[in-house]
Amino acid sequence: MSCPDCFSGHVHEDAAPRGTVTTLHGLNAYVTEPTSTDSPIKGIIVIIPDAFGWEFVNNRILADHYADKGGYKVYLPEFMNGHAAPVWSLNTLSSIFKTSSIIDWITKPYHIACAAYAMIPFMYHNKFSTTWPTVKTFFTAVRQNEGTNLPIAAAGFCWGGLHTVYLAHGKEEDKVNGKPLIDAGFTGHPSNLSIPGDIEKIKIPVSFAMAELDSMVKMSQIKQIEKALGEGDNDVGEVKVYYGAGHGFCVRADVLVKDVRAQAEEAEDQAIGWFQRQFAKVSY
Repeated sequence: MSCPDCFSGHVHEDAAPRGTVTTLHGLNAYVTEPTSTDSPIKGIIVIIPDAFGWEFVNNRILADHYADKGGYKVYLPEFMNGHAAPVWSLNTLSSIFKTSSIIDWITKPYHIACAAYAMIPFMYHNKFSTTWPTVKTFFTAVRQNEGTNLPIAAAGFCWGGLHTVYLAHGKEEDKVNGKPLIDAGFTGHPSNLSIPGDIEKIKIPVSFAMAELDSMVKMSQIKQIEKALGEGDNDVGEVKVYYGAGHGFCVRADVLVKDVRAQAEEAEDQAIGWFQRQFAKVSY
């Protein structure tokens, strides 16, 4: 499932993705690597995207940024089996919320119908119980193959946040040759979390980028996340709150802020810094 705020924001139009599309462990995937080849790959980042999926240009450009900023190989797989939310729905809720003219009110029923047309199929086809086996199988294959001797991280946004947190539960039965499926996690404006229950089970370190004005996770719940992470025996996470930001800011699809470039770039740096610190602890 997802939230209405996912379906409003802005399409990244100031750059073009530079990676390649291939088939990887049974799934279509966008794959990108650092532009510079002077240093070896430092790890693998798998992006579990927001509602707009693996083909959304914002998500692919984010993958490119992770590759160049961190020196990582980055995968953006098709976890939704062709049922991502349509990109045109980004502007749907913005139109619903407009109330400045009589035309806005007259066209509101049409925009509400469009939002339902976009959201209902996505929510139906991408229930966690349906998609979790696909996500878990992919990460298992990465660990068994190219990730045998490299650290792996998951970066999940909105819809992908819950999957990232579940991967970070680090269950013993999910390990491959004694190694967890991921060594670190990052999630931006996650949705559908059970708080604090899902957080209390985290064993693999996770960094949270949270929006102050996110309708899916209120500030009171963010405080619960902070408390749950802080009460563990190990260093299992951090929380950074982006004040003034709304849902979607990490991929520049914020319903509340027209220009979210600065906050999006800050969240990128948060993720890269977290991966670097956590990967430094890994020796495979």
